[in-house]
Amino acid sequence: MDFNVKKLASDAGVFFTRAVQYTEEKLGQAEKTELDGHLENLIARADCTKNWTEKIFRQTEVLLQPNPIDQTGARIEEFFYEKLDRKIPSRTTNAELLGQYMQDAAKEFGPGTPYGSTLITVGEYQRRLGGAEREFLQTSAINFLTPLRNFLEGDWKTISKERKLLENRRLDLDVCKARLKKAKLAEAKAACEGDAAPDFQETRPRNYVLSASASAWDSEVGDSSLSDREKLWSEEVDKAEHELRVAQTEFDRQAEVTRLLLEGISSTHVNHLRCLHEFVEAQAAYYTQCHKHMQDLQKELSSANGDTFPNAFAVNASTSGVSADPSPLSTATLPGTSPPSRSPNPSNALESSTLKIEEVKPPATGTRKAKVLYDYDAADTSELSLLADELITVYTVPGMDPDWLIGERGNQKGKVPVTYLELLS
Repeated sequence: MDFNVKKLASDAGVFFTRAVQYTEEKLGQAEKTELDGHLENLIARADCTKNWTEKIFRQTEVLLQPNPIDQTGARIEEFFYEKLDRKIPSRTTNAELLGQYMQDAAKEFGPGTPYGSTLITVGEYQRRLGGAEREFLQTSAINFLTPLRNFLEGDWKTISKERKLLENRRLDLDVCKARLKKAKLAEAKAACEGDAAPDFQETRPRNYVLSASASAWDSEVGDSSLSDREKLWSEEVDKAEHELRVAQTEFDRQAEVTRLLLEGISSTHVNHLRCLHEFVEAQAAYYTQCHKHMQDLQKELSSANGDTFPNAFAVNASTSGVSADPSPLSTATLPGTSPPSRSPNPSNALESSTLKIEEVKPPATGTRKAKVLYDYDAADTSELSLLADELITVYTVPGMDPDWLIGERGNQKGKVPVTYLELLS
């Protein structure tokens, strides 16, 4: 191995010189070359972009994989697959695993039993939900996480490397400025002191690279004339000026390279904006698909278990203020909206003929307080007229239309529409 001792010593000297310059700047004992305002703004913008991109990336990972402890092994596996340039195998989601457990349990309990058949149905829809989740995770990882990771691990590392190099070039430039300043002061001092021997210790680089004349002076023995000393100082000043010009050129070149890289942050923002739109589209499609699966599951369970559990979902929807149709919910909960229009309801007419309001008894449990949102005039004797902002007691009974509740106010009792109420706890 070619071990260059001179190069090693020179690199160590340069590092020491930069360290001394940096320390003196922090202590206020040395001047510092300031970057131009435009470059400073680009650096601040790049740092802001990096910090927030990293936070968004990490939190998105938490959103997609909410339990990092359970996912540690999965991430290590993904890391090895990425390093081997192999496709990461699809992994079973929690919903799919739950669906599989439900279907396996149904086989044990008997698929012909009510519980077993329901487990099979719910398990199938859980597996569908898991499939939608897996597709969402894959799409988000490709369209959103991967571009953010590429920026942090690729572009930002390049920017950081060039910025570090720029800082080194700036330190070298300031070292050369200080060296030239000291050389000129030493030259003027030597001219005033006459026959004093020149001292290069203040002006020589800390990596001990001297001009040829200065090196010769250190090795010479004997006296020299005043003109010779002035000539040596002049050569030392010329050498310092030359080093300063070289350092200034390298600094300017590196500043331009860094500026071009930092201006590319604008393109990064545009790319991340497009990825953000794709992430939102994937998320919206995922939730829409999940909502459809759950609605289909509710309908299937309601039709299959209607005889065993009559109107079970309607009771839950009425007592919680949520119905299967989202439009009455939005009308009843949004302030400042006009009262919903009343339209004939065949099922309501059928109820009027079969349901005896005076015979309905409130349940022992399940009654709730409700606030009236709009004035309501009863259409017949089976309904209860309402005034806005009053409080009434409401409850439901089996076989009743889910859009209606039984309301009581004092000794008055009658049916009231759910869309005119805000159910309280």
